[in-house]
Amino acid sequence: MPARAINKATRPRNAAERQARVAEILRCLDEAYPAAKCALDHKNAWQLLVATILSAQCTDKRVNMVTPGLFRKYPTIKDFAAVRQVVLEQEIRSTGFFRNKAKSLIGSAKAILSEFGGQVPQTMEEILRLPGVARKTANVVLGTAFSKATGVVVDTHVQRIAQRLDLTKQKDPGKIEQDLMKAISQDKWILFSHQIIHHGRLVCAARKPACNRCNLEPLCYSKDKTV
Repeated sequence: MPARAINKATRPRNAAERQARVAEILRCLDEAYPAAKCALDHKNAWQLLVATILSAQCTDKRVNMVTPGLFRKYPTIKDFAAVRQVVLEQEIRSTGFFRNKAKSLIGSAKAILSEFGGQVPQTMEEILRLPGVARKTANVVLGTAFSKATGVVVDTHVQRIAQRLDLTKQKDPGKIEQDLMKAISQDKWILFSHQIIHHGRLVCAARKPACNRCNLEPLCYSKDKTV
């Protein structure tokens, strides 16, 4: 179905048309971001877990400025488990919410050592047992580090764009994720998350989306479009 065939006046009328529209959205994302990947710099699953915890209410750019020095000073999970919380707090202070994040990082390191043999868990059930880890963080780590499609990452970009594209009418991240998991085939969950996050940063901004250079514009009937 050509992208221009769907507009505000011709919303999908049935399940087949909705499915075709989702397929076209995915095609456009593949066209724009064929090799999208996680923007958080990391070398292994533990580093990604640390970076993802730090990224809460913080930009990936800021996290990527903080983590190189952090990983040089604390190269192993044991190092994170041994650091004093008040010390770690000051080293991650610029990422915001540094007390809770430091507590989560130290708690996760200790839990991984005591409960998981020093390895980051690879199942949703197990990784959610780590302090400070909810489904968003779990999906990032499981999808990026282990290529396990356990769900769809729902950050602020995914939430905003999923609503703008009418892929969900929900506001709760958990309910948004369930809608996206139903609409999108599981083999696309990991890449879709990365693509939408990139699209949110580069094109579909919160305050002034650049609709004039968005290849999804013909498929979008958001009220805050700029064209």
